[in-house]
Amino acid sequence: MTDAKTQIQETVDNNDVVLFMKGTATAPQCGFSSRVAGVLNYMGIEFKDVNVLEDDGIRQGIKDFSDWPTIPQLYIKGEFVGGCDIITEMTLSGELDKELEKAGVSFNKEAADKIREANG
Repeated sequence: MTDAKTQIQETVDNNDVVLFMKGTATAPQCGFSSRVAGVLNYMGIEFKDVNVLEDDGIRQGIKDFSDWPTIPQLYIKGEFVGGCDIITEMTLSGELDKELEKAGVSFNKEAADKIREANG
């Protein structure tokens, strides 16, 4: 488990935005992962995708690392932000925009506004 924890820590430390997900950013393999990756992609956020289905150690390790039982998991600047429901709520409330701005992560504000408009 130490190897997985080290690998997770390095990934989170070395990338501004990381999404631990089932599948990849371009080919998600579950609806929840697809939703979060879709939001990030639509908002033009550069992120590292980690496919937990490729490595059982990472798949369990990320749950232990964050003390969060589900996948996907989003990290911004080394901080665990949340899973699908939390990211969806944060996107719709504008809170995700604030987190990204605070972290200095660029994103398409117009796209974020369109998401809120379409779901308002």
